[in-house]
Amino acid sequence: MSFGPLQLCLLFSSALFCVGLMGALSRSNAILVLLGIELMLNAANINFIAFWRYGPEPSPATGVIFVIFAIAIAAAEAAVGLALVIAIYRHQRNIRLQEADTLKG
Repeated sequence: MSFGPLQLCLLFSSALFCVGLMGALSRSNAILVLLGIELMLNAANINFIAFWRYGPEPSPATGVIFVIFAIAIAAAEAAVGLALVIAIYRHQRNIRLQEADTLKG
């Protein structure tokens, strides 16, 4: 069975997404969960670029524009997520998700 370049990109992207999903679901550390979510967003970016590049008629920059917006959203998500992690750490002195049920002071 021979795979083309699009299938290889999609296979790599799905493997990266699965690793990120397992990291996000199996970890109790909030920072590692955020890293898993970032891996899943990067897998989606690889899909955008692969479908743009290997599509029937690749328009000038459609896939790249989607990826730029996705990177901007990922940066905002990381900033908000890390701010929440810092707030939880200041309040509870740990970043375990099982113990982070409230932010009331």
